[in-house]
Amino acid sequence: MRRLTYFIIAFCVWVLISWPFVAGRIDLQVVVAGLIASAIASLLFHELLPAGHHMLFSPVRIFWLLVFLVVFFYYVVKPNLDVVYGALHPAMPIRPGIVKIKTNLKTNAAITALANCITLTPGTMTVDITPDGYLYIHWINVRSAELTSATEMIAGKFERYIKRILE
Repeated sequence: MRRLTYFIIAFCVWVLISWPFVAGRIDLQVVVAGLIASAIASLLFHELLPAGHHMLFSPVRIFWLLVFLVVFFYYVVKPNLDVVYGALHPAMPIRPGIVKIKTNLKTNAAITALANCITLTPGTMTVDITPDGYLYIHWINVRSAELTSATEMIAGKFERYIKRILE
């Protein structure tokens, strides 16, 4: 049952990304490729996804996911402009470094989602995750090396939403 659920989710994502509906007809090759890729992904990776997949279909979690997508989009666009400014500025006002942050998330799926959100945000990249909930982040412009303030600046904006969605 779990594989079937993930197959359907993977195929829906494939259709949304590839959009095989062109000029009022369906591109059959794209659909068949999506079916094959979704089947392979669901067979190989179903154990990596949360066992309680039914929790992902809660209306409250879906609402928070939609809110999170808007917030995440904002926090991807804004740092892009900051990185471009730093790269084009003659004095190149950056202070790269690795900072340690602490997450309050408990599940592996939530911690992985947080690490991926941090990495997808321009100017930051997750370098390591420790078993006790610490993340080491390469930050292109270190504004604070202190644990609590760095945690709030880097992870705070995502952590509260991820907790509502995945925990």
